[in-house]
Amino acid sequence: MEPLSKQQILASGSLWVAVVLNLVPGLGTGYIYQRRWKAYWITSALATAWFVAGALQAQGFDPVLQPDLMQRNQLIGLSGFLVLAGVTAWEAAAAAGKARASS
Repeated sequence: MEPLSKQQILASGSLWVAVVLNLVPGLGTGYIYQRRWKAYWITSALATAWFVAGALQAQGFDPVLQPDLMQRNQLIGLSGFLVLAGVTAWEAAAAAGKARASS
């Protein structure tokens, strides 16, 4: 028996599972489900970079003296992760749809 190709694996997976796995944790776990390791590591690197950038920007803030700045920084951080989750979910759905159409 011949092993499945990447296109066949991608086409055989459930589209909604890949989307939900990318949305809920927001860290590209739907890519693991699809066995798309390069996309997963890129997403992980982007999430880590966004987290580090937020941590670096928050240095020097005193949450007691500057609660409005801390809250704004947290909202920016959360919105970045939500955008990343939305983009990866959309991309995972598009890739699965394309694989299904071509097979």
